Amino acid sequence: MRLALGTPIAFVIHPELRNAPSSRPADLMLDEACLLAEAIGLEVVHAEVVALAKLRAGSYFGKGVTERLADLTEDFMSSHDAPVIIINTTLSPVQQRNLETQIKAKVIDRTQLILEIFGARAQTHAGRLQVELAALSFQRSRLVRSWTHLERQRGGSGFLGGPGERQIELDRRMLMDRVIRIKAELKEVTRTRTLQRSNRLRSETPTLALIGYTNAGKSTLFNRLTGAGVLSKDMLFATLDPTMRELDFASGRKAVLADTVGFISQLPTELIEAFKSTLEEVVHADVMLHVHDASSPQVAEEAADVIKVLGDLGMDTETQAARIIHVLNKADLLEPDDEQIASLQNMFPSGVFVSAATGDGVDDLMAHLDRHLGKSAILVTVDVPPIDGAARAWLHQNAMVKSSHFDERGHEQILVSIDPANHARLCARWPDLAILNTVS
Repeated sequence: MRLALGTPIAFVIHPELRNAPSSRPADLMLDEACLLAEAIGLEVVHAEVVALAKLRAGSYFGKGVTERLADLTEDFMSSHDAPVIIINTTLSPVQQRNLETQIKAKVIDRTQLILEIFGARAQTHAGRLQVELAALSFQRSRLVRSWTHLERQRGGSGFLGGPGERQIELDRRMLMDRVIRIKAELKEVTRTRTLQRSNRLRSETPTLALIGYTNAGKSTLFNRLTGAGVLSKDMLFATLDPTMRELDFASGRKAVLADTVGFISQLPTELIEAFKSTLEEVVHADVMLHVHDASSPQVAEEAADVIKVLGDLGMDTETQAARIIHVLNKADLLEPDDEQIASLQNMFPSGVFVSAATGDGVDDLMAHLDRHLGKSAILVTVDVPPIDGAARAWLHQNAMVKSSHFDERGHEQILVSIDPANHARLCARWPDLAILNTVS
């Protein structure tokens, strides 16, 4: 299979500055970059960490590194297709162009790689629009790269440009026109989602949003909780388009659960901006279930990356603390005496350990969520006449029955804990029903 990048084969290079190392081990960052490459079907045939004393403004790497990569690429091309060189950092347009010239192969950086993945994953019309907007925003600053051969055809003097500059301006204008059209279409998507959210608010149905680092198991947990058939694979960004399903609790309480796109370190700002209409489901959710990969050695760093993205979306620390419930997934991969368990308990004191794959701990999670959502529930005693059997059945299905007894008239006095939303539905559906002794 030949991909749009031009080859199914890749070299992955992770640069690491000796005097300013990243917060994560370089080998783990390299592994993540390889997984990103594999997520779009690239076969990684060479991967390495390159230690740098300093960055070169023109080509990022020094001459020795680029010559070695060029030789390696040439040797490989003698028997295979030309590989794409993935540099696991952000490159400037000049650096990318110079590296391609020196190595004589296609070079992309981390941002372009993630954009490629999102482009391959988007299934809905809205998702494809958001990816295209992010890609155009990224390309806008790099248009000059595509027309350097024309830019040399300068005519006149001073600031008068030749056909090269006219071509660049034409291309930039076409790009901006497309950006404007996409933003107009996304405004309609946002309006539709706002209306849907308003309907949920009017019915007072709480919304829960699954968030977390990519590949933490959000979609597997979503399927386990709702019985949905959302794509769930051991792959980075397996799910891109948001999915929403109703969630039923044992108490009769109902909620809407949203599965959202996973986050990642150095998530391109173009994607955050383009996907704001999707990520609004996170911002407006009553509860955010922050799903962690409990088996990951970088769980703290991954959690910090998620918190950073939430901050980029305008959510302050206090709001996050009030709305987030931590779910420690993949607990089946931990040994009972694993030191990681104690560390996670210290890191997330109220976190719930679950295994979405096996189902262990899911009932505990549901009970925890039910209690959390029940904080706003009210206690009422409903006087149900014998002829209102439908009301009695509805209460048993949609509220938590605390006790019941029959009076001398044969009416059943049912004490229930009920959500404000269901309380409003009860009053609207049976307006003549006596609801007594409301306790806040």
